[in-house]
Amino acid sequence: MTDAPVRIRPEIAALPPYKQGTQAGPGSFKLSSNENPFDPLPGVIEAVQSATALNRYPDATAGRLRERLAERFRVTLDEVHIGAGSVSILAQLILAAAGPGDEVLYAWRSFEAYPGLVLIAGADPVQVPLGDGARHDLDAMAAAVTERTRVVIVCSPNNPTGPIVGHDEFEAFLAKVPHDVLVILDEAYAEFVTDPDAVDGMRVLGSAGHPNVVVLRTFSKAFGLAALRVGYAIGHPRILDAARSTAIPLSVTAHAEVAALASLDAESELLERVEVIAQRRDALVAGLRELGWAVPDAQGNFVWLPAGAESLAVAEEFVAGGLVVRPFAGDGIRISVGEHESVDKVLRIAASVIGTLPEGHSGRALA
Repeated sequence: MTDAPVRIRPEIAALPPYKQGTQAGPGSFKLSSNENPFDPLPGVIEAVQSATALNRYPDATAGRLRERLAERFRVTLDEVHIGAGSVSILAQLILAAAGPGDEVLYAWRSFEAYPGLVLIAGADPVQVPLGDGARHDLDAMAAAVTERTRVVIVCSPNNPTGPIVGHDEFEAFLAKVPHDVLVILDEAYAEFVTDPDAVDGMRVLGSAGHPNVVVLRTFSKAFGLAALRVGYAIGHPRILDAARSTAIPLSVTAHAEVAALASLDAESELLERVEVIAQRRDALVAGLRELGWAVPDAQGNFVWLPAGAESLAVAEEFVAGGLVVRPFAGDGIRISVGEHESVDKVLRIAASVIGTLPEGHSGRALA
């Protein structure tokens, strides 16, 4: 890459741009971006089409959606913040809490945006390796907290590996973290969780003594509004005020707000679709394990193949078979739960490639 014509911060110049999942061609299934395979409900489309005042700016606070979510979660209006996807709120919170010389701590591998957002804020990323079963090692994360730590991010279910953090272990973790450290619980896939022992951010916030916790959720995944970019945070008003101060004004469009409201109106029908996706996920996990893949527990709308050094080569086989998946070089492959027809295809290709893995490969389950 040639030198920039102006002075760019070195850490930004070295930071690769975000890489979106590859688009699928004709006859292929796109299973690379954890999108909802179902189309939006007709009522949602009608609501978006009714938002015709394109010559006017949207409500900067997304007030109607905030009111709806405040009522839903029994919190005050000031305890709700809306953003252009939960990742934008994550960026706002990091900018508000951490800067040069500070540390932001998170498990790795986890959501790929975390390292870049930390570097953009000028802070230092601290990555704590995942533990057994591709799960968060909360004891190791607590031990990694220092006087420089300003933010800790916990992703449950973890993207891209799939396991949840347990509620009790999260509470025990919070007891070890200083109360002036911001703990962000990223629950972008909360609606897909079926494990009764999983952490529930709203339950955490409802218990006493956790004003340093902010919960992130989104309408992109379970509610199928990925194209409109709308997410939300629930937390202490002063923390959310700080996030609002770093936000790009007017970034949540009127179309996103009305679509989110219409989706909440149709929540029961949408959650029926979520249940279908969760059933497909569980069937996919069971099928992959029967084939011999060491698939970790999956509680989002995706599964993880720990293909290790062979990840890129294995992903090419899926692409050649008409399935666009998301490889993470050296680690594994994330496969979104897509259309019903894609499940058998995933299993057929997975069966054909597992035999190519070297003997003793970590991606193979023990006999």
